[in-house]
Amino acid sequence: MSKNFDPLVWRADFPILKRKIHDKPLVYFDNAASSQKPQQVLEVMQNYYQEHHANVHRGAHTLSAEATDLYEKARERMAAFIGGNVESCIFTRNTTEAINLIAYSYAMPRLKQGDEIVISHAEHHANVVPWHFVTRQTGAVIRALELTPEGHLDLDHLQSLLKPQTKIVALSHMSNVLGCLNPIAEIAAMVHEVGAVLVVDGAQGAAHIKVDVKALGADFYALSGHKMCGPTGAGLLWGKAERLREMPPFLGGGEMIRKVSLEDSTYADIPMRFEAGTPNIAEAIGLAAAADYLDKVGLEAIYAHDHYLTDYALKQLRELEGISLYGPKTGRSGIIAFNIDGVHPHDVASALDIEGIAIRAGHHCAQPLMRYLGIQSSARASFYFYNTEAEVDYFVQELGKVRDFFIRS
Repeated sequence: MSKNFDPLVWRADFPILKRKIHDKPLVYFDNAASSQKPQQVLEVMQNYYQEHHANVHRGAHTLSAEATDLYEKARERMAAFIGGNVESCIFTRNTTEAINLIAYSYAMPRLKQGDEIVISHAEHHANVVPWHFVTRQTGAVIRALELTPEGHLDLDHLQSLLKPQTKIVALSHMSNVLGCLNPIAEIAAMVHEVGAVLVVDGAQGAAHIKVDVKALGADFYALSGHKMCGPTGAGLLWGKAERLREMPPFLGGGEMIRKVSLEDSTYADIPMRFEAGTPNIAEAIGLAAAADYLDKVGLEAIYAHDHYLTDYALKQLRELEGISLYGPKTGRSGIIAFNIDGVHPHDVASALDIEGIAIRAGHHCAQPLMRYLGIQSSARASFYFYNTEAEVDYFVQELGKVRDFFIRS
């Protein structure tokens, strides 16, 4: 186990990790898709529904006041978690919705034909498809940032792409396939030199790294709660207040207004301007509870354990013949994409599932990256702080058996 960190201390908090799959102990290596939830988060959400549930804002009765207080304290908690200001924290359903909000409310009203958006070959579809919407509406174009041979962002190429017509650079904090941690603060300085705006997909990063949005220097930072021990349907968009105040609402309805007549409406200030309708109240409260839990575990300790366990697994996987590995040899965090040569990754995942091991197989919502790597799809094992060396040993052992089975077949 990594020095001074014992995942067994935390595993007891996760009821699902006690499950058996096909009569085998569950080995959950699909954390990049969605992490598991500790009892502490589940209890907070249950308590809200059992003791405090009502609609938030403007209610004059006790339950509404309590629910509003819990919801707004969740916003304050998330602001502290990422080092941001409270007014700039907007609750969304997930990172995907957050990036769409930026695309529709920031990019579409501003970009025009000849403007450029820079994204990399390694982006999740959530940070690709919304920009397609923008280019179709505005005539702007997308420029592709190359990767180094190991899979890191090529910053020399980025420098050559940055021009006066560059308006938006949208990149992930951490690749969901290659596990690379990108130097966001350095990139932000480069982007701002040409007057462009930096959008960061923090879906993987916020789950594994201590985030300080002001130190990073990004203009927008988005995260998903379900990847960081929180519930599904809870995400966060942080943006610089001066950017957000310039943006029209993304959705219209209740909550986001100042005054409405049949002829016209005016809009609330941030963050309410971007939270139309009844929000995901319990999920926001659960997200804040997840932030409490991760701070208790320690993001620095989580990051170190991720690296340790990934290096531990990579060392063993390199000793298995017939296994192709994708991404850097070192310095990646919690994610290993691989293939058994000549075997479809779905077959690999199905065979491992019989042994109780949960991994992901497919294109991982990163088809441009799959094409860049010259493959159709891959298997992916992804770790978190509750995973152990013993689980890695078992995974490598069973993967070897799967390889041998298909080779003989």
